Parts: sequence; C-alpha cells; structure tokens
Amino acid sequence: MLQAAALAGAVVRPWPNPPVGAVILDPAGREIGRGWHERAGGPHAEVAALAAAGNRARGATMVVTLEPCRHRGRTGPCTERILASGISRVVYAVADPTAAGGGAADLQRAGISVVRDDPHQAAAVLLEPWLFHLRTKRPWVTWKVAASLDGSIVRNGADTRDPQQRWITSPESRQEVHRLRAQVGAIVTSTATVLDDDPLLTARPQPPLPGRAPDPLRVVVGERSLAGTRLGAAIATGEALGLPRCPPAEVLAVLHERGVHHALLECGSRLAGAFAAAGLIDELIWFIAPVILAGPIPALSWPNGEGDLSLAHWRVTPIGVDLCVRARVQR
Repeated sequence: MLQAAALAGAVVRPWPNPPVGAVILDPAGREIGRGWHERAGGPHAEVAALAAAGNRARGATMVVTLEPCRHRGRTGPCTERILASGISRVVYAVADPTAAGGGAADLQRAGISVVRDDPHQAAAVLLEPWLFHLRTKRPWVTWKVAASLDGSIVRNGADTRDPQQRWITSPESRQEVHRLRAQVGAIVTSTATVLDDDPLLTARPQPPLPGRAPDPLRVVVGERSLAGTRLGAAIATGEALGLPRCPPAEVLAVLHERGVHHALLECGSRLAGAFAAAGLIDELIWFIAPVILAGPIPALSWPNGEGDLSLAHWRVTPIGVDLCVRARVQR
C-alpha cells in the first residue's frame, strides 16, 4: 500500500479527480503490474496496472489506494475490468464516498476476496484534501512558507524581483515547491506579492513528473494594478484569475465552483494572516533555511495584531541544507 500511495503521490495531479495508485502482486507476492491515474478522462490506476500485468493478473492480488469505482463516466467501471482480469483478491485503503462508491461490495458479491486496509495511513493522508473538499464543500488549503530560522521571509534591502536576492531556501527546497505546485489545483497569492516579486507561480519540477498536466489555476487576490507583471499579463489573457479583495471564504467558494479540491497559499504575511484568522488554513509546509535574517516582514501578520496557529502531526524532513516542517492546523 505504501508503494501504491507513492505512485499516486509522485505524479502530476489528476485534478479534479483524486490521486490513486495501484500495485498488482502474483500469488508469490512479486509485483507484476503497477499503475496510477494521470488525468481526468484517462485510465484509472486499476486499469493501468491491469494493462501492465496482462494475463498474469489471473489469481493475483490488487492493492489500490481508493475503492475501485463501479460507475460509468468518461471511463468504464474499474470493477468490470477487475472481474474480467481474473484478479482473486483486492486490498483497498479508502472507501469512495461519491456516487462511484460501492465497488468493493460488487466485487465481493462476484466472489472476489476484498479487504480494506491502510496500515500506515499513507493513502488516507494522500486523499485527505479530496475527501475534505467533498465533506466541506471547500478546498483543502496548504500554506507554504519559505523563511529564515527567525521567521523572516525577506532579506533586509533585498530586491525581491531578483530571484538571487529573493530566494532564502536551497535549490532542493525550491524544487520541492515545484513538485508541490504540480499536485494542487490552484495557487493563491496577493497583488502585493505579485508587485513585489513578479512570480510566475507555475509548476516546473526537474525532472518533470510523469503525466504532465496544465499548470494549476493561478489566482491573484486584490485590487491593485498588475501592469508590467507576468501574472498581470496572464490575467489579461485568461490564463490566470484575478479576484477583487474579498474574504478568504469567498476566494475558496470560487475555487470550489471550479472543482478545485486542493489550494496552495503562496503569499505575503497579510493575506496569510487573513486566511489564518478565518480558520481557513488546514496544513502548513514551512521550509526553514539555516540563516537568521531579522528581516522586515514576518511570515504571517494577524489582522487584529494577535492570534496563533496550533499545529499537530509534525513531520520534519531535511531537504538540502534546509528543514521542511509539515503539520496539520488544529481547530
């Protein structure tokens, strides 16, 4: 199941569909097929894994992160393909709460052994944003920060339009951010950040991830003119979305209407503070550089000058010379 979750998490998002991975094992426990869902309308992970396994799938076990679907949409039911393949056992991690759910019961009625198991919770964590948006009718929000050890996001006197002066963290951390961007449906920033940094906010991981999809929707919140910026030009041509200054809940309502289930907040301290004060940050990813800057701008500014975010389920990972802290925000 860890391998199946890794397959699903390593590709560009199949937005607005959930990320799913599947591994097929022969009776001796050897891998004979693997697959992942690359894009909406493309083969589901189970179908891709069955294609890789071919005739060897008969009598084998399929391990998949999400319950196989039984509905007919842009593709046919995965349950039908599983039954036709001769698979004898299916292990899935997360039940499908949508109208496509119920595939596990169908397979059981057809005589296949079906087990639900996610021992390391890898699939549950991977699918959490998708499940969250189904439950709450708003996107899961990940706030990404790149800062010094003392929480500064800008060097004193830096020209932030010059990447060499703007960057605080290592090349490895910046590549991790590109991979993160590739796995979300939208990136939200502010006009202040665009005017200060002139970012592209596109996903440019190296090497490119499998299943290259269009860049996430880039959203800029605010009313200041963006003339002369790259995102301003993108908004003018319809390649990005400009929203007037509005409450964070309204921003997320617009994204929900567009089918976005995971939004990445990449912005300055004021917009981040507005989302935090509204209780609309669900996850924190903080890249900490080994430097103390005492810079002029902190990562977050509370609208009324005070507040806090309580965090849980910490995971700290070295990336280059930096540390990456990933945690859930407690309500």
